[in-house]
Order: sequence, then structure tokens, then C-alpha cells
Amino acid sequence: MPNLMDLIKTKAKADKKRIVLPESADERTVRAAKIIASEGLANVVLLGNEKELKAKYKDIDFSKILVINPETSDKYKSYCELLYALRKDKGMTIDDAKSLTKNPLYFGCLMLKSNDADGMVAGAVNTTGDVLRPALQIVKTAPGIKTCSSCFVMVMPDNSPGKKYGQDGILIFADCAVIPNPTAEQLADIAVSSAKTAKDLAGIIEPKVAMLSFSSNGSAKDPLVDKVKDAVNMLTERKVDFLFDGEMQADTAIVESVSKSKFPASKIQGKANVLVFPDLQAGNIGYKLVQRLSGADAIGPILQGLNKPVNDLSRGCSVEDIVNVVAMTSVIA
Repeated sequence: MPNLMDLIKTKAKADKKRIVLPESADERTVRAAKIIASEGLANVVLLGNEKELKAKYKDIDFSKILVINPETSDKYKSYCELLYALRKDKGMTIDDAKSLTKNPLYFGCLMLKSNDADGMVAGAVNTTGDVLRPALQIVKTAPGIKTCSSCFVMVMPDNSPGKKYGQDGILIFADCAVIPNPTAEQLADIAVSSAKTAKDLAGIIEPKVAMLSFSSNGSAKDPLVDKVKDAVNMLTERKVDFLFDGEMQADTAIVESVSKSKFPASKIQGKANVLVFPDLQAGNIGYKLVQRLSGADAIGPILQGLNKPVNDLSRGCSVEDIVNVVAMTSVIA
């Protein structure tokens, strides 16, 4: 099977989207923009001062990169008015809106809200909270979804025993970065969003979603188990268009022989490729253990459940990381 990122990049090139990079003060972001433009992965937009960027990066041809200065943009006034209209009921004044619209994170989200862009990638210098705040206030969650969550795409190395699990060694882990203690309704939302992410990423994963617990098919009684059961019932009531089952332990989810023993009536029969963890502690610990012990690539976090994709980078990210996340964002868009 071809490399997952190669498949994603091929798909991104075939249908280029406009992706905003608001952190032009960060050199990695500017270097990534150059690669994205030269490889045709997206129509990239840098938010910043074009004159200053050209003076600082004399080795970069900006002819294929659109640079917009939020403060001097011809869209500044209309974006201020839009932000004020969206947030005035929450106490925002027009002066607040004028100030926030100059913030590249807010300006980028206003571009998405106005259909002037298809996605945004940030977080190289801003915290997850800083990236999420304008996204939730402006872009908002997708229809039918009340929860913004995250996932990691875990890709097992070719020589790893883990290659036999999931979809040829590819699994989606959620939620690993956003919601500390999700309710049953939030777990159901996370499952729906994660299944969509699986479908969106190059179209190679047909989601089989396992709702994880320390119990398999009623083997243990506890309120924590009940929460996962309630989420499964909610998915049934929603009549979702993907396979799912639970509650189940991790080995029941991914090992066919264990599934036959512990959960013989399971609809996914130990072939899960999307694992929904019961809380953030389990998800975060789980992905990091798999990453370190198996040498798996952990691609993400990918933010899910928003009307348009806004993705968060690690502040320790590399130029290559930014390029890869932009390609994924373009495909999800």
C-alpha cells in the first residue's frame, strides 16, 4: 500500500484548497508556505506584512503565495462587522471586534466564515487554546455536532507487528488532545467526527469504530462503563452510516480471536480502525505509548467537528510537519 502522506498529498494536489497560515512571524511557517506553493499542495495564504516578509526572506519567491495584512486588508471593515454580529450577544463591543480582527488567528477564522478560505493551520507559536478560541467563536461546530474534538492518525512501521491491525497498520485514535472528561453525548460526537476524518483522509479507510472501555460487552459494571454504553446507544439512535460497536476493551477491538471470545456478536469482529477512548487521559497516554513502543508515526492532532477545518500544530513542529498538516487540512476541506 502506498505511503499515507503520499496519498494525501496526491489528493490535495488534485483539488487545491485555499489554506490560511496566520503565523508568518514564525520562520518554519514561511518556509513551509514556500514548499506548499511549489509542490501545489494548496493555494496558501500567509497573514502578515508582505514588504517585511520579502525583505527578510530574499530567497523565497512570493509570487505563488498570497500575503494579506489583516490591518490593511480591504476585508478588514466587513470582517469587523461580521465578528461583532457573531459575538455582540456575548458582550463583544465594536471596539473589541476592531481589535480582535487585527489578530491573525481571528482574521483567518473570519476568512473561513466568509468563504474566503477553506481551512487554517496554526499552533507553531500559539497554544491550542489560542487556536481553538476563535475557531469555536467564529467557525463553530458542524451541523449536528456540538463537540470539537481531536484525533491522531497512527501509522505503524512496515516492519512492526502492529502493521496487521487497523487498516493495514493505520488507526485513528480519538480524542487525544481536547476534551478531558467527555460525556456520553460528546463521546458519540467524537465517534461521528472520527469516522468522518477516516473517510476524508485519502478515502482509504472505511471506518469501523470501537468505543473503548475497561469492559467488553458488559463484563464489568461501573458508571464509567455505563457512559460508554450510553454513547453506543446514542449512535444507534442517530442511525449513523458507519460500523461501530462497544463497549469493548482495546484487544477486543483490534484482535479478531479476542473479539470472538469476549464479544462474539460484535459488528466489527476485532477489525476496528477507529478507536474512541473513554477520556483524554486514556487517549493521550495510549497514542504516546503506541508511538514510542512501536515507532508509529502519530500524525496530528487533527481537530474535528468544526464547520471548516482548523488544525493545531505542536509548538515543536518542523517545517515538514506544517506541510503535512496543510495537506491533510486541504483534503479534509
